[in-house]
Amino acid sequence: MASLAGMLQARGHKVTGSDQNVYPPMSTQLEALGIEIMQGYKAENTDLERDITVVGNTIMRGNPELEEVLNRKLVYRSQAETVREEFIRGRRSLVIAGTHGKTTTTSLAAWTTEVGGLDPTFLVGGVVQNFGASFRVTESDYFVIEGDEYDTAFFDKKPKFMSYLPEIAIVNNIEFDHADIYKDLDAIKWQFSRLMNLVPGNGRLICGIDSPVVGEVLASMEGKLFTTLETFGLSDAAKWQARNIEFSAAGTKFELYCSGEKWGEFTTKMIGEFNVRNCLAVIIAAEAWGISQEKMQEAFDTFESVKRRMEVRGVENGVTVIDDFAHHPTAVDETLKALRQRYAENRLIAVFEPRSRSSRLSIFEEQYKKAFAHADHVIVAGVFNPEDAKRFGDKLLDVPQLVADIAATGKVAATFADADAIVAHLTPEMRSGDVIAVMSNGGFDGIHDKILDRLRER
Repeated sequence: MASLAGMLQARGHKVTGSDQNVYPPMSTQLEALGIEIMQGYKAENTDLERDITVVGNTIMRGNPELEEVLNRKLVYRSQAETVREEFIRGRRSLVIAGTHGKTTTTSLAAWTTEVGGLDPTFLVGGVVQNFGASFRVTESDYFVIEGDEYDTAFFDKKPKFMSYLPEIAIVNNIEFDHADIYKDLDAIKWQFSRLMNLVPGNGRLICGIDSPVVGEVLASMEGKLFTTLETFGLSDAAKWQARNIEFSAAGTKFELYCSGEKWGEFTTKMIGEFNVRNCLAVIIAAEAWGISQEKMQEAFDTFESVKRRMEVRGVENGVTVIDDFAHHPTAVDETLKALRQRYAENRLIAVFEPRSRSSRLSIFEEQYKKAFAHADHVIVAGVFNPEDAKRFGDKLLDVPQLVADIAATGKVAATFADADAIVAHLTPEMRSGDVIAVMSNGGFDGIHDKILDRLRER
């Protein structure tokens, strides 16, 4: 929503917004853009003259401002349909979807199409450091967007990606997530099959075949796809396959084979097998839009990643503090696995906050027990806003039991109620060479800066 506000302003519209508890990086982006934010939701906010009210997907019936919009019969739209009609209609759209890796892949795709000379408009769910923003509006025919599988608005319960008119669709992977809105994995598979069915005959459907569920969805659609299918991955089943992968402190090197024939060699500063897959998806999309291998490699060489995706927030007294958005157990596992590859000789301390709707529930408790396998020391915060979490499921994540189960594997594991208690615990514990990976999909009460401040004081 913050990014859309910036895009609309770039088109010459006057934009204001209502929100509460806005935190960086979006709060700082809005401030830099000079977009006024009214704190809290109030009926009187609707007195402000407007042509359209764009309603975010976290706004539900009972919200006083929404109720007044409805009572006054004002024109309202969802974020997704506003993006479609104001920016995508008539353009060549690349939509990046999947349970994990959307933001990084979309950011890399935006930068690759920029380096390739296509001057894309883009919208990403994070700040792309190459551009210093989460969006850009241009006059070119190319549009790159992150395709979220979460529902669209209180009045439109289909995924946002169903509004984005893909010429090219990337589906990196599919897993069960968003237990608050999806009954089971089959419900999510159905929605992704609908996205695949949107891709036109002159487009491309690019699928990560290493994901078993992606394979299941494709099998269910055999003979029903009306576009060109490209598969990618590390396995022999993929048409586009990464081989001979080499990880080092400097990054990753791999060879790319297409239909069994060597197609090229690439290097990236990013780490982890999941980022190799992200690169593969972007390479296939870039090739479809006529970008050369040389320009792809130039983009990889100069890509600066995304804020809050394995972002090094600082190094003090030899301790590296990393911020990551991981909250699904697979994302936690992949993030820690990649950090273990890069910092093989260092003690890796994982600090995790159950904050997303699904992570606060017991649905992933078993998976979380295994997700921290690559860490040496694990700290799990208390469930964020537990009373609110109960609205989405009957049983909350049992953090003390989770910590006990992790400790039973021989790891040092503990739980503390909040960020301040965690920082107090870590202060005497940290030593030079430690890598602290903080994982949360929220602000986590500024824990990264608090850790760094303590290290400076010490």
